[in-house]
Parts: sequence; C-alpha cells; structure tokens
Amino acid sequence: MKKMLKTLVFAATLTLTPLMASDDYVNKDILISAEDAIKLIGKKDVMFVSGDSDDVYKLGHIKGSVEMYAHHLHHSDITGDMHCAPLYRCIDDAEAYIGSKGIDNNTMIIAYDDFKGPNATGVYSFFASYGYKNIKVLNGGRSAIMSIDPAQIKYDALKDKIKEVKDASKPAKNKLKDAKKGTITLSDAEKAELEATMKKAKADENALKDEMDALEAKLLVVKGDEVVEPKAFKIDKNKLDLSMIADKNEVKHAMEDILKNGKDSKYVIIDSRGMAEIIGERKMDNVARGGHIPGSTFMEWNKISDLENRKSFKSAKELKEVYAKYGITKDKTIYAYCMVGAGRGSEHITALQLLGYKNIKVFTGSWDVWGNDMNLPLKR
Repeated sequence: MKKMLKTLVFAATLTLTPLMASDDYVNKDILISAEDAIKLIGKKDVMFVSGDSDDVYKLGHIKGSVEMYAHHLHHSDITGDMHCAPLYRCIDDAEAYIGSKGIDNNTMIIAYDDFKGPNATGVYSFFASYGYKNIKVLNGGRSAIMSIDPAQIKYDALKDKIKEVKDASKPAKNKLKDAKKGTITLSDAEKAELEATMKKAKADENALKDEMDALEAKLLVVKGDEVVEPKAFKIDKNKLDLSMIADKNEVKHAMEDILKNGKDSKYVIIDSRGMAEIIGERKMDNVARGGHIPGSTFMEWNKISDLENRKSFKSAKELKEVYAKYGITKDKTIYAYCMVGAGRGSEHITALQLLGYKNIKVFTGSWDVWGNDMNLPLKR
C-alpha cells in the first residue's frame, strides 16, 4: 500500500511540474490552456483562429474556427516591398481581411496551430501590432484540445481497437491467401473456420466504425472547409502598437552596431530559420537571394518550442537557460526574423515577452524583404 501511495505521489509530481514551471512566465496571460480554451469553443464573440496553412486546416481544425495562415499575414509585392512597413499589412487591407474571417471588434481571438507555436504566434503578433488586446495563444494548440476532448479520446480508443481486430485476424487472412495461391493446403473444416474468423473480424470492425461515425458529430477537432460569415472590423490608427515590430531600416541600424561593437553591441538579431536557409542553400517564394543578415545570432525556433511535450513553449526555466546560453539578455534590444516574420520570428518574440523582456521586436519584413533588397548586405 505504501509503495502504491509513493507511486501515485510521484506520478502527480510529474503531472504538475510543467504547469508550475509555466507559472513562472512573467506575462503568462498571453497564453490560454486547453482546459480553459475548450470551454469557449462555440461561444458567441469567441473566434479560434488557426495560423496553419489551408491544407493543414482542412485536415483538422477546432470546430467553428477560421484559417489565417501566418505565412500569408505579411503582405508584400513580388519584389518583397511592404507598402506600410513595419505593419504586416496596410490598415484598409488588414481591416478587410480580418472582417472576412467573421471577426469584429467585440471578438475574443484564440490563436492556435498544430501545437508547435510559430504559426499561432504569427496570428498573435499580427493582431497585437494593430493594437488589438483581446487575443491569446492556445498553448499546445489543436493537439492539446484533442488530448482532453472526451469524444476524441473515445474515438481514438475505437481506432486502436480496429487495429487490434485487424492484427488479430491477420494470421487467418494470410493462411487463406496462401491456400488460394496453392502454397498450403487446407481441409474444408479448416477453411470454414478461417473464413468464420474473418467474417467475425469484419463484423467487429464495422461495428466499431459505426461507433466512430456516431462520435464524429461530437468531436471538437474536425475536417473540412472553413465556414464563416464576414463582419466589419475597424482598426483605430491611434491605437497601433509598433513597439514590438520593426522595419528593415531599424534592423539595418542594429546590424551596423553589431558589426561595429560585436558582443558589446546593445542589439541582438535572432535568425530563427534552419541552417539550409541561413547559409543560402535554400531559397523560398520570390526571394532573389539566399543567406542571412550579417551579425545575426543563429537560434532556430525549435529550441524554444516544447516539441517533446507538445506545447508551444518550453517552461520559463528552460527558456531562460537557452536564451542565456545564446547571450540574449534583457539589457539588449532584440530583433527576430525568419522568412516573413509572422511565424518563427514571432515565436521568439512571444517567448521573450512571456519572460518579461521589454525591447523585443519582430522584423515583419524578414528575409522576404531583406533578400530582395539589393542595397542590403548579406552573408552566406
């Protein structure tokens, strides 16, 4: 009995540790847990917004949500020119786009993605830049909702049972196949027994599928296209929040200071992309040149996302450790960029905001702008 109690206490400790660690975030109100978010699904004046691509959205999205692919929030022309930088989009364009997603100024927005974080933070950064405050990031995204949805849990259990039924009937299926090929010989009685086994397995499988079909209407994560009624959304020009976004000129100034002063510079530029992009081996979209901003600190976004536990961010303790390792401290002015800013770059800036950093900015133009501007230097 004592041994059992110790085991239960240890298990409870493991369960609570990630929650207690996340409580160390300075600005923890940015995030919403799956347990709180699940209560808001389907509620009036609440819109869940997926930052994932349309293809991913169609394969599985929170019921009633809309898709605002983070990669497309940054709006530039074919040459990489952002006409209202540092804003992701010009105000009239942003108003029309947001309204087309069934969002008005009374809507609470819950940004999410699969679970990793970048695309959800892209949506968060986009709205925040227009001064919109009623927005949160769903920590753990769609995956977190699925893990606590009672219907989904039953649905997944039935799917596992179907696999078990199929696996159990495989020997009979293989024997009947071999007999048909002539590689083995079966008596009539043996054949009848095997066929009866297969028939029962098929009946069991169909019964389980019927149960799954009945559960589908109750699932909180569903497949299919977006269904939305457009609304009017207005942006108050006097409430724009440019404090956490930057244009290429601001980043260029930081780069020059870093190149001049090295580690003594008061600036840090985080390149959150993968190495293939950083060295210019991989180019994306319509960008003319590959490479990176000189003086950048290479810190790929997945170093701060908690992929192991399927959460959008690592614990506050882990985030502090990894940023300290890269020399990214609160006394610096920090810029982060990726391909288009809304995504991997915004993942860093949101993580730093969680930790209470002040001077932090997404380079909204990111490599789409820098790589297309022939007047800006780069390294490979």
